[in-house]
Order: sequence, then C-alpha cells, then structure tokens
Amino acid sequence: MSKVYILHENDDWTIHLTRRLDELNVPYEAWHLDEGIVDLTEEPPEGVFYSRMSASSHTRGHRYAPELTQSVLAWLERHGRKVFNGSKALGLEVSKVNQYMALDACGIKTPKTIAAVGQKQIIEAAEKLGETSFITKHNRAGKGLGVQLFHSIEALKQYVYSEDFELPIDGITLIQQYIQAPEPYITRCEFVGGKFVYAVRVDTSEGFELCPADACQIGDLHCPAGEAAEEKPKFQVVENVENPLIAKYESFLSDNEIAVAGIECIRDVNGTIYTYDINTNTNYNAEAEAENGIYGMLELAKFLQQELHKQGFIPVLHY
Repeated sequence: MSKVYILHENDDWTIHLTRRLDELNVPYEAWHLDEGIVDLTEEPPEGVFYSRMSASSHTRGHRYAPELTQSVLAWLERHGRKVFNGSKALGLEVSKVNQYMALDACGIKTPKTIAAVGQKQIIEAAEKLGETSFITKHNRAGKGLGVQLFHSIEALKQYVYSEDFELPIDGITLIQQYIQAPEPYITRCEFVGGKFVYAVRVDTSEGFELCPADACQIGDLHCPAGEAAEEKPKFQVVENVENPLIAKYESFLSDNEIAVAGIECIRDVNGTIYTYDINTNTNYNAEAEAENGIYGMLELAKFLQQELHKQGFIPVLHY
C-alpha cells in the first residue's frame, strides 16, 4: 500500500504530525535518517515523500543526517517520486547564505550580511560591515545557534578569541546588520502547500532563540516556547497580518520548490521589513494555535492526505 513517507531525525518534532495523520487515517511511515543506507540499485517505494530534515540535527548527535537525507532525496527525485521539500529546499535549510541569495533573487530584502571562515576573518568582516551594532550567527543553524549581539568590534574580539566562541558546524560564521525594531517582536509566517496559513507574533524580549516547538520547553531556558512566566505569551497567532510580502513569499516558495515553511521577518523603526530566516522544518506552538483554533500540523496532514488522494492512493478523504 502506498503511503506518506516522512524523512526526519527528531521524533519529538515529528510525533505532532504523525498524530494528525493517525486522526485522518492516513497511512504513513517515518524514516529516521540519523543513520542508514541508500541502495541506488533499487527503486524507491511508491507514495508521497515529505522531508522535514533540520539544520540543527548535529545538536542532537545526528551530524550527518542532512547529508544522508540529501542522498535519499537525490534517489527519490531521480525515480520521479512525489517529494515535498526536496533537494532544493534542503539546500536552503542548511545554509543561510543560500537563503539570502535566493531571497535576494526574488526581490525580498534581507539584512546586510557577510560570511566568514576563520577568527581573524570574522573580525575583518565586522569591520567591513560598518555597523554600530551587529549580530553573529551560524550559517548552518536552527534554534538560534551562534546568535550573539555586539555593540563594538572590541566586544566581538573578546568573544571570538575566548573559550566561549562557538565554531559553526560548517565553519561559516555570518556577521549581520542588527535590525532595531520599535517593539521587541518578530513575525513568523507559516505556509503549507506553498500557501499562507497564518502568522505568529514572537516576543524577543528574552533573547534570540525562538524555536516554537513544544519539545523545546524541556531543559532549554533560552527558548521562549510554550508557557511563559509573565502574563503575555511568547507566541501569539495574528489573524489579520499586515505584511505586504505574503505574495512575494508564496512566489519565493514556488520558485524554490518549498511546500512547507516558516518565514521570519522583522520591521525596523522606519517600517522597512527585513526577512532573515527560512525554516523548511517548521514547527508550531500548541498553545498559540489553540487560542485561535488553527493548527499547522493538521493543515499539513490534510495537505499530505490530499496529495495521496491525487495520486489515487486514498479513495476517500477523511476529515
């Protein structure tokens, strides 16, 4: 029987999707790609394939999961299988440089950014950027890896040449213009099937690590997901988002063969919107969704069910 195949490396994030697939009686199989083999002499099974491989897989001990997934995707695509968030999407997931160049090609504004390899080169890049305040981040990131805010070159030097310096998994550090927002929040726009579903306002007052996944509530004091100590929740679904870039985002996703994504942006004091992250392994915050009665993983499960139906694998849609 043909089914949905989920390519991933994190059960804690994937279970929210498989529960929804169970609710809809959609047949599926999860491929946990932290290790494995790809037999290029065989053909893949029939079905619908969805990759939610994460750029931060190495932080969970799955260093080569993206590389293995890239091999699996090449195999699937060579045999003409229906793949969502395939090779092109994964190429963007694991490289912010790739993201910014793709966004630029679609006329979407990103913060000024310089990529550097080497401690000396990081300092040189910051000097060349010429900004009073700037941030560093990892090129292959996720979970806010390597994000630090600096207000001087001297402060950056002290960090880069200290034991606290985090070496990026691919060696590439980004030095980026710091966007000062009039209020401490960013906006994350969620898309399923390449179409806008909803936006969420994310409070950034306590830091930069902004993973909305419920699993992040465990043992990660820097991740403002789920319940917060203060009355104001960290994540709030915005019903009527005022973002003139939604149409451009949808066009960007289409051009780059991305079906499912969360796109993060920030508006500066002059009202200019900067887009700074594309997450093709998007997660959702349960409390924020429950407040508004809209559920990203349910929409995704329905989308995958419909794709099976289109291919004649499911005779009747169940809602």
